[in-house]
Amino acid sequence: MRAKHAAPQRAHGTANRVRIIGGQYRRRLLDFPGGAGLRPTPDRVRETLFNWLGQDLPGWTCLDLFAGSGALGFEAASRGAARVVMIERDAQALAALEKNRTQLAASQVDIQRADALAWLANSREAFDLVFVDPPFDSGLAEAVLADLARHLKPGGQAYVEQGTDVEAPPGFIIHRSGRAGRSHFALLTKE
Repeated sequence: MRAKHAAPQRAHGTANRVRIIGGQYRRRLLDFPGGAGLRPTPDRVRETLFNWLGQDLPGWTCLDLFAGSGALGFEAASRGAARVVMIERDAQALAALEKNRTQLAASQVDIQRADALAWLANSREAFDLVFVDPPFDSGLAEAVLADLARHLKPGGQAYVEQGTDVEAPPGFIIHRSGRAGRSHFALLTKE
């Protein structure tokens, strides 16, 4: 998640680091650029999300739109996802994602430099789980959700995080939802 004037995130006292909380990369720290205005999903929210999902994602295919720090995508890879596609357009964030993938030896992670909406419009892939965590207060989640059903396998799920209440678009139900500070988040299931 991004915000224009976000305070630097801290993990273990170091600015611009986020910690993977579960799976094979547990406790590993990921660096991300400070100038890109990235706001990674906090540990507590990620822990809640993966509790909802059942902790592990063996063999799942995941899409991390607006990847930013990569916290959600790398967490999915750490928990057994067979393939994680990360979409990011910012060059600095992209470089950090590639560095973190190399340090983790996370060969199941496919990082692509693209605009998320353009990528969705041109892709025919379907996933088990899609993370929709656009720049904070951008309103982009609504545009993504309008076209997301065709990118999910039957019974697929989408995690949405934004600055306002999450509403389920046609064809989805809200499985679970929560709030942490100004962030509203929900796990949607494709009907």
